[in-house]
Amino acid sequence: MTLEAVATRRRRWKLYTASLSIALIITIIFSICIGSSFIPPLEALKSLFHWVSSSMDVNPIYEQIVLATRLPRVLMGCIVGASLSLAGAILQGMFRNPMADPYIIGVSSGAALGAALAIVLGLGFTALGSATIPAMAFLLAMITLIVVYNLSRVGGKVPVMTLLLSGIAVSIFLSSITSFLSMFAGEKLHGLYFWLLGSLSVARWSHVIITTPVLIACSIAAMLYARDLNIMLMGEETAITLGVDVESVKLMLIIISALVTSIAVSFTGMIAFVGLIVPHIVRLIVGPDHRVLLPCSTLFGALFLVVCDDIARVALAPTQIPVGVITALAGGPFFIYLLRRRKKEYTL
Repeated sequence: MTLEAVATRRRRWKLYTASLSIALIITIIFSICIGSSFIPPLEALKSLFHWVSSSMDVNPIYEQIVLATRLPRVLMGCIVGASLSLAGAILQGMFRNPMADPYIIGVSSGAALGAALAIVLGLGFTALGSATIPAMAFLLAMITLIVVYNLSRVGGKVPVMTLLLSGIAVSIFLSSITSFLSMFAGEKLHGLYFWLLGSLSVARWSHVIITTPVLIACSIAAMLYARDLNIMLMGEETAITLGVDVESVKLMLIIISALVTSIAVSFTGMIAFVGLIVPHIVRLIVGPDHRVLLPCSTLFGALFLVVCDDIARVALAPTQIPVGVITALAGGPFFIYLLRRRKKEYTL
């Protein structure tokens, strides 16, 4: 490839990243404005920047709605969408399969079981309070990761196919336990069902503060392995020949994707198909190079989930639809499209 071609590709990548960043900012502002009561964009911006200059004339009702309710929800949508999309892009590259998603290694089923235990059994740890459900979800997700990884080890190595099958088997087993627990939920069934569908309605500033550093750290770590992911697309044996420590890279990628997925679903529940749809769409636009695919998937994932949540909030207002329903409605047909494309020997 000539130097001119490399420079052109880099300019194109910068354009993609800048365009997605601008689109995300515009979407965030628009999302803050809409809801059960519309807030004019100028008033929304005043509320956002009132802390910079207290001399601004701000409607206190608008400010309360924006800062206490809508902004944390929108930011949480960005974080969760970005997290699931980042994990999806990593796992699709590692498995070399466009139908891989963040839930394929079982951590989401572990999180669901943890949440179900907290809800159905009424666990209320004094030290945790309202954070009991996310804490239990995260704990069970991490335990599930350890179990799946150890089940997948064969002679000191972790074959991706064995990892895939172990994740599916553990997911089915844990999902059956969650379903069994739901039989005893009683009046708590609605809360459990709402969590399993996935919703951003419970977003709080504390959730944003906890999840943001995890997403940033995992994004940086993932970018450090982008080159190795590119090489692994050619096959593990080729990657080993080219000097990649495949087993170490796979372990780190599994930890990154599991951590970013579990921290996201622990607070919002199981939001389906984001990690499947977004990386695939972005790959069709920017190509398979993970140096640009990972950041663009993160940005587009944030944009996608915020838009889906906007639809969930206003479609049947004042009743709010769980955002997982909207993503599933979009993801189901897209998954069928992937299956049909797969028949035509689609590869990464």
